[in-house]
This record gives sequence, C-alpha cells and structure tokens, in this order.
Amino acid sequence: MAASSPDHAACEVSCVHPQAVARARAAQPDERTLTRAAALLKAVSDPTRLRLLTALGTGELCVCDLAAVVGTSESAVSHQLRLLREQNLVAPRKEGRVVYYRLADAHVTGLLGNVLDHVGHEGTEGRP
Repeated sequence: MAASSPDHAACEVSCVHPQAVARARAAQPDERTLTRAAALLKAVSDPTRLRLLTALGTGELCVCDLAAVVGTSESAVSHQLRLLREQNLVAPRKEGRVVYYRLADAHVTGLLGNVLDHVGHEGTEGRP
C-alpha cells in the first residue's frame, strides 16, 4: 500500500501535538468506566446475544419464545440471558412460572439501533 493512500493508518512523519494529546487525555473515562464499557461491548459482541437483543427490541418474550426465534435450546438461551442480565442489558419479569425478558432501558435500544444502523451504512458513505 502506498504511503499516500488515504487508508494508510500511520503518520508519514513523527510529531506530537501537545494540545490535541491533552484534550484527548482529558476526555478519557476512568479505568472502572472503561472496564465496564469493555465488558458491555464484549457481551453484545456475540451473534446469538445480538439476535436475542434484536428479538427483545420487538417487545417482551419468554425463554421459550426466544429459543424459537434464535433456533437454539432454552438452556442455551438462559445462559446467554444470564450474561446479558449481568451487564444490565435485559430485565426479567416473572409471571407465575414463566419468565419474560425485555430490553433494560432506552439506552440499550439506542445502542442496538446505533450498532445495526452503523453496520448497515458501511460502504455506502464516505469515510472520514
């Protein structure tokens, strides 16, 4: 790849811009926040969990319904839901012997929408 290519990831010269570095450092979240954010992103990085979240974006579903949607066992769905609950991405509601799940809040809905929207636009818009 030629050095003049716009996709080249490295600078052609070595220089540091102190004000830009200071601004970027000041914007960095604390370590606890970074660790929690990384864990959340890891939780949504699995295609099965994304299918579950997308299904729950349509409304409450029980484990049996979710298993039918994603085409896997109820046991596997329960395991994935446990991981999603640990990251506060889904919330359960028990009705008798049936547990229904929903997306935890509007932040999760927004996160899911933004990720899918971003991926849907790959290659259709100019890159910065």
